Amino acid sequence: MNSQDNRAASNPSRRDLVATAGAFAAAGVFAEMVAAADAPARAVEDKATSLKITSATTIPLGTKVLLKIQTNHGITGWGEISQLPPKAACLLVESMYELLDGENPSRVEHLWQKLYRAHRDFRGGAFMTHTISGIDMALWDIAGKLHGVPVYRLLGGPTRNKIRVYPTDKAIKTAPGVRPASLDEKDVREIVKNVEDTRKRVGPDGTVMFDAHCMLPPAALIQFANAVEPFNLLWIEEPACPGNLEVFKRIKQQVRVPIALGERDRGIWEVIGYLQNNCVDIIQFDCAHGGGISQFRKVATLCEAYHVPLAPHSIQTFLGQSASFNATATIPNFLIHEFYPGINKPINALLHKTWDVDKDGYSSLPTEPGLGCDVDEAGALELSKQIGYNFKWPGAHYPDGSIADY
Repeated sequence: MNSQDNRAASNPSRRDLVATAGAFAAAGVFAEMVAAADAPARAVEDKATSLKITSATTIPLGTKVLLKIQTNHGITGWGEISQLPPKAACLLVESMYELLDGENPSRVEHLWQKLYRAHRDFRGGAFMTHTISGIDMALWDIAGKLHGVPVYRLLGGPTRNKIRVYPTDKAIKTAPGVRPASLDEKDVREIVKNVEDTRKRVGPDGTVMFDAHCMLPPAALIQFANAVEPFNLLWIEEPACPGNLEVFKRIKQQVRVPIALGERDRGIWEVIGYLQNNCVDIIQFDCAHGGGISQFRKVATLCEAYHVPLAPHSIQTFLGQSASFNATATIPNFLIHEFYPGINKPINALLHKTWDVDKDGYSSLPTEPGLGCDVDEAGALELSKQIGYNFKWPGAHYPDGSIADY
């Protein structure tokens, strides 16, 4: 080999260097791909670290508001705000977004605390807590989609394979209707007859529940409860308006039918008093009213310590129902779940749920990542133009014209 050949061998050309570098680079990329395949959680972790909230928008739909939270990585979360005047709910989301803008949505508990404790004079109450409930659902929806699993997988996994719901042919809830505050014998007999007829309808192997709807004065409620004891009610629901534990203690001491309540009690702080004072047998926490999935889980743990089961209240669309089902799937102390598919038909037609209720009254668990409920956003926006902020105050009255609880 001559000297020129020696120089060529010891000094590779630019083309050779580029080719060699390319080979090493390709090998590096390949190595990264192999590493990612071996440890897929690493890719999720990296994305979660840089994930940021970029917007929060709302779609008012009658008494419901659909809430959409978007992120810089294209992952979108949906939640539902229920039972608020939509104008107020939309404005609250707009205001609360000041606390969410640029935050990492995977820090669900941190953001819940930030929203709830942000202003000492706003803390708690229906308007704030219902709005936070919808935001919380959307954050959990993002978290599930980020990891590619249903939300219940992030909450410890399912404790059951299916969820019993009511009403069905074998599980019916009845109510007294709006009646005078001071019930006479005729009124009491009519309500008792309603319960008796419902028991005959479902048979001895069926389930009957009675929703007092806070309409009966304590004395009348106690009289009624003792009269219906032979019909084996699963519970008497909302025996009195929330807020006065002494009333609930009085009722519980004189009534042997199980007492259920909690759909209008928000968060662990409004539930714990019932448990500590032995006022309740069943808690009906509402995922859309009480603080979302985050508070649902905490309330369930409190109740577990007192051996009190949950029978979640729900009048939500398929979206809110999906959130509640994800939380319900993970708790050990569950009884039965409320579900009315017909009351939100126009909205439900725009929602694709990944669970179904069978002929025996059991719902399967959501199967897709996040809450397991997709939203036809274009359809929802079009429907919003038709029904928008169509909210009317109930305005229940007694026969004499005075205002009634309902």
